[in-house]
Amino acid sequence: QAQLGETGGGLVQAGGSLRLSCVASGQSFSEYTMGWVRRAPGKEREFVAAIRQLPSDTHELESVKGRFTISRDKAKNTVYLQMNNLKPEDTAVYYCAATSLGVLTLPIVEYWGQGTQVTVSS
Repeated sequence: QAQLGETGGGLVQAGGSLRLSCVASGQSFSEYTMGWVRRAPGKEREFVAAIRQLPSDTHELESVKGRFTISRDKAKNTVYLQMNNLKPEDTAVYYCAATSLGVLTLPIVEYWGQGTQVTVSS
């Protein structure tokens, strides 16, 4: 059964860094567009970043550009989200997502991870 599993969340002070990892298993995700979506308390789900295999490209939410970097290790079936200079408004549950569509804004997600909490204190 195809699964996505996130790790790396936690509590960090503003200005700090965290790296989220998403390991894909159960089937090949090498051609999938992979990414991260977050949901803050009381808010709608929000796209954060995505990475596409072919054609190779990445896309990030405007408010995280220059602070967050998405990358992928195909050999490890893993997608990463390096988050630097974290702000209290980044506090949310972060979900790994996968779609067979090559659309970088992840309008349709076929697989979801269970989510990992990121809390940024001021």
